[in-house]
Amino acid sequence: MDREFLSELFAGFGPVTIRRMFSGFGVSADGINFALVLRGAIYLRADENSIPRFQAEGSQCFQYEMKGKLRMIASYWRLPERLYDDPDEVTEWARTAHAAAIRAALKKAAKKKIAKTKAKKSEPSLRANRSNPECSKAKTGLLRRKSSSQ
Repeated sequence: MDREFLSELFAGFGPVTIRRMFSGFGVSADGINFALVLRGAIYLRADENSIPRFQAEGSQCFQYEMKGKLRMIASYWRLPERLYDDPDEVTEWARTAHAAAIRAALKKAAKKKIAKTKAKKSEPSLRANRSNPECSKAKTGLLRRKSSSQ
């Protein structure tokens, strides 16, 4: 599969960017990758909303072998071969894949935000840093001075 074929196949979807990725191509729109082209097949982004549709078509998720173990990437599923000759239906599947990719990006951003918030909450405060002996001494001395001056 070459760029020209892919551009024609996804033409109904709208403008796409096709970039070299791994040993194939990545297909994206609006800066969001929604398809991989590897080993002569197209894999579309999928999630819990769209995986049943791929399963109904007898499709499989992207798989590869590494160190003697079969690895399965459940977020990308093979485009059914019957669709290669039906650009209108490919457009519909591509829109579904793009929507799944957007949902995944939003989930990832939300997790990142939560992790960042948790990290900020766990940062030690200079005023309450009991693990630093110098801070503890200064705080204790300050408390003694306050109580003795009253």
